[in-house]
Amino acid sequence: MNTINLNTTDRDTILDDQNQQNIVEKEISNVSMGVIVIMAALIGIWGVACLIGGLAGPDGLIGLGQGFISAVTGL
Repeated sequence: MNTINLNTTDRDTILDDQNQQNIVEKEISNVSMGVIVIMAALIGIWGVACLIGGLAGPDGLIGLGQGFISAVTGL
């Protein structure tokens, strides 16, 4: 059986490298999650703006409802 004997300095170096990698991975995850949340917020704001634009049109709420139903059903 092959075993590798590491002294304390080697073990500490390996643990420090693993800790550093974990920190980097956590920061990458945080940035990625932030980007996803910002994109979701922008899409939601765009949807609300489109809904307000549809309500502000000449047909108002009834025209918006009729347009939605015709878009969904294709009639």
